[in-house]
Amino acid sequence: MAARKSGSRRKYGKAASKRVESAMRRRKKGTLKSGRSGRTVKSRKQAIAIGLSEARKKGAKVPRKR
Repeated sequence: MAARKSGSRRKYGKAASKRVESAMRRRKKGTLKSGRSGRTVKSRKQAIAIGLSEARKKGAKVPRKR
């Protein structure tokens, strides 16, 4: 059985990558805050998750959460 190839379509839109980029910059600057607690985000993975979440809310092309 051959594995199916899923074409060359983008999983994430350009707007989504801009949001993630922005979140990463804010993290580096120290102004990125998380959820209700409002703690400063230090984790790279958390910054990416926040960026994608923001992009999702704005209606950018982002695959839904599993």
